Amino acid sequence: MKTFKVILMTAGLATTGMVMANIPVNHAAIAPASITTVKQALTAKDNTPIKVQGQVVKSLGDEKYQFRDKTGSITVDVDDELWQGRPISPNTTVTLIGEVDIDYKPLKRVEIDVEQVQF
Repeated sequence: MKTFKVILMTAGLATTGMVMANIPVNHAAIAPASITTVKQALTAKDNTPIKVQGQVVKSLGDEKYQFRDKTGSITVDVDDELWQGRPISPNTTVTLIGEVDIDYKPLKRVEIDVEQVQF
């Protein structure tokens, strides 16, 4: 009988570990945003945390989109799975959380690398 109790206890701990392992960790890893507009993003340093609200006005292909807020527009890089299968239009307001991504080759290009989409 004692053996049976030990097996149940071990099974319970294993189940608890599996549940905890399924908790999304990417939400906790996102730093607080210090940039809140496209205008600020265009002059920010690389990897600066950002949280902007506006509209995705068109697809540019290869998971890149044109994003617009009240201060301007910028290219954003959004992995397909972040859309969660929800359709959006140029009138849909979304919040994008991520970081500024600057590339200097061949010319300086500023984008937002999106880590989370809020509807």
